[in-house]
Amino acid sequence: MEGMRRKGKAFYLSLLGALLSAISSTAQTPRESLAPTPPMGWNSWNKFACNVSEDLMKSVADAVASNGMKEAGYQYVVIDDCWQVDRDADGNIVPDTRRFPSGMKALGDYIHSKGLKFGIYSDAGSGTCQNRPGSQGHEFQDALMYAKWGVDYLKYDWCHTETRNAQEAYSTINRALLASGRPIVLSICEWGKNQPWLWSRGIGNLWRTTDDISDHWQSKKRWPNGNCCEMGMVDILDLQVGLESFAGPGHWNDPDMLEVGNGGMTATEYRSHFSLWALLAAPLMAGNDIRSMSAETNEILTNKEVIAVDQDPLGREGRRVRKEGDLEVWSKEMSDGSRAVILFNRGSAENEIRFTWDEIGYPNHLSAKVRDLWEHRDKGEFKGSYKANVPSHGVVMLRVSP
Repeated sequence: MEGMRRKGKAFYLSLLGALLSAISSTAQTPRESLAPTPPMGWNSWNKFACNVSEDLMKSVADAVASNGMKEAGYQYVVIDDCWQVDRDADGNIVPDTRRFPSGMKALGDYIHSKGLKFGIYSDAGSGTCQNRPGSQGHEFQDALMYAKWGVDYLKYDWCHTETRNAQEAYSTINRALLASGRPIVLSICEWGKNQPWLWSRGIGNLWRTTDDISDHWQSKKRWPNGNCCEMGMVDILDLQVGLESFAGPGHWNDPDMLEVGNGGMTATEYRSHFSLWALLAAPLMAGNDIRSMSAETNEILTNKEVIAVDQDPLGREGRRVRKEGDLEVWSKEMSDGSRAVILFNRGSAENEIRFTWDEIGYPNHLSAKVRDLWEHRDKGEFKGSYKANVPSHGVVMLRVSP
């Protein structure tokens, strides 16, 4: 009997050891604890490029706080390139005092007063993409300045880096931010050139997977210098296939910022854009002029049922489960056991798309409720499959719950 007790105790100690080992292997790093769900906010670049100012950023913060975006989950107000003009005699980064007369700390304080978070931009090279001072050689100095200003989010670009190693560059700024004493989310923006999904976990909270997005359904327009290209929404979408296993709480694939509301696509295409980014568990960074957007654009950006798919605490990135020509089915596992499903029609005419339960990980004999997340309407209870008519360049986005 005593021998059996000893064997039982040994078994449970072995089991406990295995459990503790599993917990240890999946424990988050200090970096990963900063973004348990994909960051949501607004960034100045897609709409305003270099035309940024204190007044613009304050008015955007006012809009986020009052137009339903803050309530829907948007937190970060991020100023992109062109806020900086020089370094002083001590090497400190100098903001443009003409455009930001009150200084960056005052701007951060204003954004914080609205219950929002302050984001800023820099670059791993000697200069930014718009030839302003970069952070190379000043990483720890800049990080301390950002902390002093109350920065909560840093977008870190990859221009003018010459032969610099990407993993070294982003590891250096990560160490600098952690040493600053302030929790600052790090957005790695090296355009997927060095496959950051393979090495960025624990270094950055999100990493770009592609070149820059453009406000087009499909486009591969070369930049004038020939170095890069702007990609349409579906071009970027296709490059996400196969990357889903690299994303999770605190470390997200970033297919670039949203173009919703900027005018280059139709409302149907913008709903597809927003839906697919949500299913990809992508950061949702609006890039339009939210101060004067239409009610239709506001409705897209603040659809709480779609946003809930993006912000689901399980942190699974959705994946494409079937592609037949222009007709696709995408699915994402949710924390409550349900599935988010997108029926996506790339074609030029409306078409019916059907999917089966086994494609999304359920047995076909299962009975499940289906809800349309854009109609905000329950469609009924179904067994084995579901089908819907999907408009050209459109989606039907569903939640399937056993």
